[in-house]
Amino acid sequence: MVTVWLIRHGESEANAGLPTFESATIKLTDKGHQEAKQVADSFTRQPSLIVTSPYLRTKQTAEPTIERFPSAPQSEWLVQEFDYLSVERRSNTTLEQRRPMAKAYWEKYDPFYVDGEGAESFAAVMSRVQDLQNKILHLDKEFVAVFTHRLFMGIFLWSLLTNSVEISSESIRQARAFLDSVPTPNGSIVKLQIKNSDIWTSRIITSHLSFSTSSESSVHM
Repeated sequence: MVTVWLIRHGESEANAGLPTFESATIKLTDKGHQEAKQVADSFTRQPSLIVTSPYLRTKQTAEPTIERFPSAPQSEWLVQEFDYLSVERRSNTTLEQRRPMAKAYWEKYDPFYVDGEGAESFAAVMSRVQDLQNKILHLDKEFVAVFTHRLFMGIFLWSLLTNSVEISSESIRQARAFLDSVPTPNGSIVKLQIKNSDIWTSRIITSHLSFSTSSESSVHM
């Protein structure tokens, strides 16, 4: 049986409400680095593979785990955040300033809409979600740790739980509702168990973090 941990990065400058520029270069805060260490401490065995997205904040979150398990192989997969706003509109803005733009994007319910340069459509992120699922189902590694992002992680879990691959206004509506109702705090972990074509998923786990406790339960997919 293959085990995959999906791990959201630690608190970033954007999460802390600071203005940010290019999404790929957003850094962790001091709290984020602390959460990264708590993630590393939660491992009870060495991963067979450590995966990050191309974005700096996942690489920084993975650093303490890599330091703890220096012989573990590393890879970079396209599990970066779903950046649906253009670079021009999101550059040098805070999370609060982006809220009206984010609301307007989601309320279009258009899975093929692209906001501008540097933006991704819902259809495109769903393609990446399906690519991750295919990778997971065909892994030849026993235990893989994937450091990823809130929206991407949430959309992946929604697609997995609903077995949804449809690209439509209804699918983006359902995905948004799932994201709004299922919080994934910084540093949280979802553990997947894969056997053949079956995937089981834990609850969102935060018990390793200093601010919260959580218990695990599995749901058959």
